[in-house]
Parts: sequence; C-alpha cells; structure tokens
Amino acid sequence: MVEKCSSLGLFGLNTYAIEIEADLSRGMAAFDIVGLPDTAVKESRDRVRSAMKNCGFEFPNSRLVLNLAPADIKKEGPLYDLPILVTILRAMRHITADISDSAFIGELSLSGEVRGVNGVLPMAIAARQLGFEKLYVPAANANEGAVVDGIHIYPVHNVFELIDHLAGRQSIEPAVYDPAAVEETTALDFSQVKGQNEAKRAMEIAAAGGHNVLLIGSPGAGKSMLAKRLVTILPRMTFEETIETTKIHSIAGTLKKGAGLIETRPFRSPHHTISRVGLTGGGTTPKPGEISLAHNGVLFLDELPEFSRSTLEVLRQPLEDGVVSIARANGTYTYPSTFMLVAAMNPCPCGYYNHPKKECSCSDNAVQKYLNRVSGPLLDRIDIHIEVPPVDYDDLTAKSGEESSASIRERVNAARAIQTARFEGLSTKCNAHIEAAQFDEVCVLDDRADRLLKSAFDKLNLTARAYDRIMKVARTIADLDQSEVIRAEHISEAIQYRSLDRKYWHS
Repeated sequence: MVEKCSSLGLFGLNTYAIEIEADLSRGMAAFDIVGLPDTAVKESRDRVRSAMKNCGFEFPNSRLVLNLAPADIKKEGPLYDLPILVTILRAMRHITADISDSAFIGELSLSGEVRGVNGVLPMAIAARQLGFEKLYVPAANANEGAVVDGIHIYPVHNVFELIDHLAGRQSIEPAVYDPAAVEETTALDFSQVKGQNEAKRAMEIAAAGGHNVLLIGSPGAGKSMLAKRLVTILPRMTFEETIETTKIHSIAGTLKKGAGLIETRPFRSPHHTISRVGLTGGGTTPKPGEISLAHNGVLFLDELPEFSRSTLEVLRQPLEDGVVSIARANGTYTYPSTFMLVAAMNPCPCGYYNHPKKECSCSDNAVQKYLNRVSGPLLDRIDIHIEVPPVDYDDLTAKSGEESSASIRERVNAARAIQTARFEGLSTKCNAHIEAAQFDEVCVLDDRADRLLKSAFDKLNLTARAYDRIMKVARTIADLDQSEVIRAEHISEAIQYRSLDRKYWHS
C-alpha cells in the first residue's frame, strides 16, 4: 500500500506542491528516492535513517521506494527531510492521523531535531492558496510563516513533538505572529551629518522621487555617511512591499533567526570585488543576488570605479526594467529588482582632483582613465549627480543642530503622497519611473521653465535620456514644493544635478 504526504518546493519566487509517496515491499533491504532529487535530497536517506534510530524507531528492513512527484521537476535542498520521515512512519503505521489537509517542510538533524530552512514565507502563502489548512514548519521559521493569514502554522522542534501532536497526546499550539521579533532600531540619522547642505538636499530629492544618485568627492567628505542614512528618510514600506521583500530574503536565507517580516527598507553594500553572479544572482539553482536583496530599498556601491566594468554593466537592464532574469536549462528564474542605486566615488585615483586645499598627484591621462571605468550608459541611468566637498572645521564644530531624518522624511512622505495619488491605478509608483508616454500629462512646464530647458538642451548638448532624467527630477522638486506645474527654478535645480558628468567626463 502506498502512503502519501504533502510538501512544497521552490522555483525562484514561485512555489509548487510536492507529493511524497512511499511504498514498502518485500525484497532485499533498500532505500531509493526517485523524482529528480538533487544531492541534498538524496542525503535525506542518511539523515532520516539516523533520526528514526535515535528517536527509538526501527528503520524498515525491506525495500522502500520514495517518489517525489511531479517527477519532471528537480527537487532541491534538505527541506524534504521532515515530510519523508512522516511518509515512512505512515507506511509503518506509526502515524495514523489524517494529514490530507496538511503540508510539511523541515530539515532533520541526526538526533531528530528539526532545523530551519529557507523560503518558508513564500511556501506558506502557496500552501494557503493550494487549500492546505495546516503547515508544519521548523520552530525557527514559525514567526515567518505566521505572517500569513488563513492557514495554521505549527512550529515543530523535534520528531517526538510532532508524533505526539499527530497522535493526539500533546498538541502543538499554532504560531501567532510576533511583530516584536522584527523590530529593528538604528542609530543612523541625518542630524549626525555636519554641513553638506547641498548633498543633503540632493538626497532628499532622491528619496522623494526614488531617483538614483552618484556622489563624487574626496576621501573623508562624507559620501558613505550620506548614503547609509538614505533609508532613514525613505517612506515606510507598504504591506505588499514588506511581503515581497521578506520573500526574497527568505529564499536567499538572509532572514535572521526567529524573524517574521522585514519592515525596514533593505540597505545592501557589496564590496567592489563582487562578481556578476553575486550582484545579479545565479548558481546552479539561481538564488537572488545583491540587486534583488536590495529590492524596495537601497543598493550602495562604494568606490564605483573599482568594480569591474562587466559587473557594472549588468546593472543597466535591471535599472530600466526593475527585474532580473536568470536563464538555466530547466527554466528562467525572475527576481524583482526595483531599488535605488546610490554610488560613491573619488574624482581620481588619489582622490584629490579639484580639491580646494590638497594638490592632486594624478596625470590628466590617469584621471580620465579612472573616470572612464564608469560607462556613459550607466551614468545616463543615474538621475542625480552631486559633488560632495570637504567639510570645513567651522561646520564640523558648529553647535547648531542639524535637521533630523524624521523631519526630512515628513517632506518626503508628502511628496510621495502626491505621486501615489497621481499614479493611482498605474504600474508607475514614483517619479523616477515615469514612462515617456506620461510626460505630457505629468510633467507640465510653465513658459519660463520651457524656455530654460530648451536653452540648456541646446547649449549643453544633452541626450534624450538626460532630458528625461531632468524632467523626472524637476517633477520631484516641484512635488516637494507642492507645485502642480514645473517652474523655472525647479528645472534650474534639476539641471545642476546633471552637470558633473560634463565637468569630469567631458572636461
């Protein structure tokens, strides 16, 4: 007689049902797993065998065949240990309870403890959609799964606990989501940044419209300090953004133990030695890369020219499309990657080109060679270019209080509220993502602004993409000013944020 148990599998962000079938028959003792298992699934034989022995169960001395259906999809990871164990115990009649409304996921230790696995949140959502009423998960992942309404999440610490629950001897209480487990505090605040009023203004505009930013300045000017505080002035994530962000981090295995939802916007800062695969995601079974882990948050690339040219170029499509696709023989994995790119760099190899007090030791050729490590097409995709000058002593020692992140965020939220109303019902969410077809309706200029932009376009030889960026940034500045029409002063300020590419790259 064949016994069955339900589980779940992952393909990128998508989840599908897995049915585990066990058949015990006469013959030479053997334990076979079929259904395209990977190495980790095949190794379940040894983990499950040892867990049963150490929990007091005798492993069946007969031929045992386990099938993981559907058989045409590769099964990966150790999360099938627990459902395999349950299926075997049902075949041996140690478990007789009806589990047709339940699904199981979890890795087993050799002693029978249930260890945490990746991807519990997307699997819990899929289990509810597939009609399961109960989902048994490792206790370490219970808070993550409990986020999902409409399904009972049972935290399992060990095999004994699960068997007692299924036998009705001692019930496991369903997990209740604990938001306190995800509360994070940060000591970062814009009030800690002395001076740099122009750079702060640029960061406020970037946050208000979701724009990408390039910070150029000498070492120690405060570029990294500004970038790390950007998330403190961004609007709080919506529930949908929170769920989507948490799903990505759950699959990648970057959630903290016992965490539920990620409610703070991600801030990812990979080292410049990162590979293309590390940035975009990949591997035999593609996992999310840094650009997907930064989804709905900030991707900070410090020392931008130090990244390899090929690594930087893979950013171009995700910056335009908001998704990254990874093709493999068994299918294409697609992960969302809507993030704010914040890049920081020195103006030259020594860092002191155009410094007001220190002399640059680099030749003109060395400066241009250094700057040309960043391609023009990538620069075109960065809306705001801002120079971060050295901070003088008076600013550093000033006793007057700097504006806090909370105060700046109020203005950012007001500007974002205007955009939310403007783009209601559309795929566009903020000004940085305004589509070309929307310009005539969304970016209305008064006469002076129109004349100023035409003059700048002709004199500065702006590209069509630079024109789009100026319009989008000007729209954000107008929103911060609570103005329906883009005025000349808004265009003027937006043009200033497109000047550094001409100053440095075309000098």
